[in-house]
Amino acid sequence: MFNTLFALEAANTGGGSGLLTIGLLVVMVVVFYFFGIRPQKKQEKETAAMRNGLQVGDEITTIGGIIGKIVSIKEETCVIETTRGGTKIRILKSAVSRVDVKAEDSVD
Repeated sequence: MFNTLFALEAANTGGGSGLLTIGLLVVMVVVFYFFGIRPQKKQEKETAAMRNGLQVGDEITTIGGIIGKIVSIKEETCVIETTRGGTKIRILKSAVSRVDVKAEDSVD
């Protein structure tokens, strides 16, 4: 008798739990998208816009911590001057971490 009651209970709750599981999976995917993927894509767009907006004269910091002023820009690279003595380094635009001072804001 116990086995038949257990079998009936399992049969009654089996159909509803499948829909509940699918619903929870959908909710988890939506939450993961809004808290994981969406902010990352927004940050990538902002970083790409910053790197595409580089101008000669901008003071930048690279991902390696080198600070310098942009002297020239080509397609994928730029040349920065790191000291007043004229030390120049050629770097990839993708190595630029942030723009510290825009060209129009700096006063020399």
